[in-house]
Parts: sequence; structure tokens; C-alpha cells
Amino acid sequence: MLNILRKRSQSIVIQVIVLVIAIVFIFWGVGTNIGNKRNYIAKVNDEEISFSEYQRAYDSIVDNYRVQFGGSIPPGFLEALGLKQQVLNQLIQTALIRQGGREMGVTVSELETQNKIKDMDVFQTNGQFDLNLYKMVLAQNAMNPSSFEASINNELLNSKVQEALQGFAIVPDGEVQSGFELNNEEIQLAYYAVESEKFLNKVEVKEDELAEWYEENKNNYLTEAQIRLRYLFFDYAEDMDKLEISEEKLREQYEQNREQYVVPEQRHARHILFAVSEADDADVRAEKKGKAEEVLQFAREGRDFTELAREYSEDSSGPNGGDLGFLARGEMAPPVDQAVFQMQPGEISDVVETRFGYHIIKLEEVREGGTRSFEEVREEIADGMRNQEVRGYTFKRASQAYEEIIRAGSLEKYNEQHEKEVRQTDYFSRSTPPGPPLSDPDLMQTAFRLNKGELSSLVQTGEGYAILFVDDVRQPEVPELDAIRDRVVEDYTMAKSVELARRSAEDILQKARDEKSLAQAIPPSENLRKTGYISRANGPAEADLPEQVIRKSFEMSLKDPYPAEPFVQDDLFIVYELLERKIEEKTPDEQQRLQLEEQLLTSTRNSLLTAWLTSMQENADIWINEPLL
Repeated sequence: MLNILRKRSQSIVIQVIVLVIAIVFIFWGVGTNIGNKRNYIAKVNDEEISFSEYQRAYDSIVDNYRVQFGGSIPPGFLEALGLKQQVLNQLIQTALIRQGGREMGVTVSELETQNKIKDMDVFQTNGQFDLNLYKMVLAQNAMNPSSFEASINNELLNSKVQEALQGFAIVPDGEVQSGFELNNEEIQLAYYAVESEKFLNKVEVKEDELAEWYEENKNNYLTEAQIRLRYLFFDYAEDMDKLEISEEKLREQYEQNREQYVVPEQRHARHILFAVSEADDADVRAEKKGKAEEVLQFAREGRDFTELAREYSEDSSGPNGGDLGFLARGEMAPPVDQAVFQMQPGEISDVVETRFGYHIIKLEEVREGGTRSFEEVREEIADGMRNQEVRGYTFKRASQAYEEIIRAGSLEKYNEQHEKEVRQTDYFSRSTPPGPPLSDPDLMQTAFRLNKGELSSLVQTGEGYAILFVDDVRQPEVPELDAIRDRVVEDYTMAKSVELARRSAEDILQKARDEKSLAQAIPPSENLRKTGYISRANGPAEADLPEQVIRKSFEMSLKDPYPAEPFVQDDLFIVYELLERKIEEKTPDEQQRLQLEEQLLTSTRNSLLTAWLTSMQENADIWINEPLL
């Protein structure tokens, strides 16, 4: 329905349609059944899962996939994933967790929900919860506070239930010992890698086979969808100068936040550093300290401290005469900080030792602390208040324009009545957006959700608000082979070389089984590589093999030391053989025991939650509205 309204939003009859809908809602209300047709996707015991909730969850995941694929999801991809059923299953499980939690007496207070929302960055202005911003963000996302707060309450309830269930998990001591022994079992492997790039020069490109291959893979060459927009943009910067903040409000803001304008005492110092590191031994440190004491003597004899810093300091400030600038208490290494704040201007310290090395410090100047006056910070306060208020001002201006577009019936008619010009883009894709403001990711996401002839609602960015209208859409299309022949030939050659490499790896694996030796199966000119002894714990770090190969190898036996098929990693095929396995009886130390116990506890918690959910689902009365899927 929303799509229809957006598409027809430039028609004068839209106001009549909206009026009719409003009357229907007033006299008949909105229920879960319209014309005896259920509009919920599933029912879990007595709890309904609305179709709108399902659609929001589904659309969110689809949007994420669309971004990953550059705007166009390959045909059949979502169906292959079974995404609709996955989303529904997740919503059903979430409902079961809530219901189970209530049966266990788990509750979430109104205060907990409020605190959770107040802590969300998206609703904060200058680190404080902003009620107006909260209402505005919800309105932009077609949500009301009641439904949003209910969703947060459910989220907190789900978390509490999972924590409560996982609290029952325990790990027996014997399981820790068994797990330790299992982790320390060691194996040795032999392996050989078949690289597809070595087969590139063996691929022969035949025109008929190339054409057939392109036909089978042409969807990989789809061009990106392109759109052409007309839009209005309302920039915060344009409204900043229009906001007038009274002197009274400025002073009130100053008095309420005086602590923000307190300036601590600051001291301007220079230093000369003789650097040491943790790797330096006592002799090196003694040498550096002796050099520092020697240069300290030069400084106290009257030589220019700035020049001494340029000549001797091993700090990045050395070329600048060792200048550290003005620093407040606590901004330097503690020994340096203590020395600086005990000195008088012009005084030079003794040698001060820190973890960085040996310092000689000179205090140049002291800047007393205090509170900045209202006059000093007036413009700063005014800018801050304008930044806070400009969003609401610009939102109001953009909302008024949106209403006028609807009343006018089209962007063109709106433009005839206003000085502000409706901007026009050329065709562009997701990967080649126009410049600002349309390069904003939120604007791009909204633009590519719209269909041709569809008007967006207000879209907020970091710089302002936009209203978008999709003037035209160019759908993805498959180019002719001749237009991209070089690219296709390159891809075809790579694909065929991978096929040749795969067949070679499979032949080697079969020969190794027949000969009972991988060493006998590889080409005579090639070398077989062997790992050292590797365990489950250190295997990925110490062996030059993918983790999946090592994990699979631990599942094999010396009676059948070969995998069912070569391991594939991109265009590389690995054939491997289990040479030996051994286990030594060891007892874990305290750190190892605690670490392993935590790993086993996490696994037990997850298993416990899965088993509980499975039991809940088996005993639940679940009805699914199949036609809506």
C-alpha cells in the first residue's frame, strides 16, 4: 500500500484517498483480521507474529545483502538460502524465548527499558538523551514510542532469559582433563598443493565453447542498476545564520554549565630525552643516564637549553628545541608531571627517569587556571546552541516543503512556486554516486529502494534533509559478448585452469590411495611438504595449512589417512595425508585449566540454550500462515 501511495503521491486525488482511509480507521478500527483473513504470519501459542514485523526483519536482511552485492542480488540467491523460512524461524524462536521467560518469572521493569533507550547514541545530543530527537527518529522510521519500547522490552527479556538458562551450565572436572588431553593430541601431515595458475597456459580458447560458457555465466556480467533522480536538499548550514539565540538564553546556558569553562593551570616546559627501551640492559641505561647528567651540567653552566635539546634530545620534540607546549597536570608521565609542577619558571630539573628514558626539564612559563568569562565563550556557546536547534529548524522547513509537494501534485509545480530549484542528476549506480549530498550512504540506500515514479519521505543525513524522486530507472542488463570479450576470455581461462587443477588434484589423491603413499603420487619433479607435530591448540598457528585441513585431519585415522576429496581454497587444491598421531598424558596448569573450562562452559551454555529451545518448539502450538510466505 505504501508503494502505491508513493507512486501516486504526485496526483491530486491522493488527498481524497488519505481522507477515505482515515474515515475507515476511525469507524472500524484496525484489527488483526480484515474480512476474516489473518494478517499475521504465524501464531506461537497465543502470541501472534504480525506480517509487518516479519516484513521488516526480512527487508532489513535483504537490504544488507543488496549492499554486499553492490545493489543487485543475483537471481535465485535468496531462494537458495531459504531466507523467508530462516527469518520466520528466528521470529518464532524469539517468541518462544519470551514466553518461556515469562513462565520462569523473568521480567523487565519499565525503568530498565527507559534506561536502555536513554543510553542509545542515536537518541542523544551532546551525550544527553534528547526527547525531541527520540520522537523524530521514530517518526522517520514509521514507529511510535509504544511499539518501539515494547520491542526494547522484549530484547531485554530475551537477554535475561538466555542468561538465566546459561546459569545452569556446569563443566565437570573430568571433562576438563579429557578436553585438555584431546587438545594436546598431536598429528603429523604430509601435503601437496596444486595451483591453478600453473594450468593457465594449458587452456585453449575455442569460440563455440567460450560462447557456451558465457551463456551459462552471463548473470555474472550484469550491469549495475542505474537511477536518475530529482531531489530537494535542505542543508543545516543554510539555516545556521537564521537562528537567533537571545542574550538571556546564552547567559543561562553559561551559568548552567560553568564547570565546562574551568581552565586548569597549565605549564609550558621543554625537555631533553635520552631514550631507553625495555630491551636495553643495565650497561646501556647507565651510559644514557651518564650522558644526561653531563648535558644537565652544560645547561646549568648557562648553555642555551633550546640548542642543547636540538643537539642531544632523542625525542621527536628535539628539532623544535624540546618544546612540550602548555600542559595541564596529569597530561605527562607521572615523574615528569611531578617535576614540572614543583618548579619555578626558568628552573631546570635534575635528571628525571621514566619508562621512556632520562629527561632534563626546563619550566618556561606558568599560565594560571580559572574560569573563562562569559564574553570569552559567548560565540562558542552560541555555535553549540545553534548546532542543537538547527536540526529541528531544518526538519520543519523540509516537512513544510514535503507537504507542499503533495498539495501541488508534482515537484515541477512545487518548483514553479518557490525559488529553491529542484536538482536533477544524470543516471548513476550505487558504486558511482554523484557528489555531495547524494554520496551520503543513507541517501543512497533510500534512493535505490525506490521504484520509478516514487517519492521518498524525508531522509536525514549528517548535513541535512533530502526529498528524493526517482525520475527513471535503468534495470541491470547482460552486455553482448563482443562488448566485454577480453574480460570474459580472462574469466573463462581462469575457470578452466581451476577445472584442470581440480582434476589433477583428484588424480593425485586417487593415486595416493592406490599406492598407499602421497609421496609416490605427486609428480617426480615436485617436493612433498611435511608439517611438524601439531595439536588442536597450536595447529593453525604453527602449520602452513588452512585451519579446516587441520581440523579434518584430526577426524581421520591411520587406517584411512586420506580425505574424501582435495581441500579447496579459492583456486588452490590441497591433497594431504595423515602420517602419525600421538598423545601424551599431561595435566593442565591453572591458567590452562581455567581457559579450557571457560571454553567448555561457553559450549555447554550454547548447547543448553539450543536444547531448551528445541523442547519449547516441540511442545508449542505453532501455526504458520503459509499463503503469506
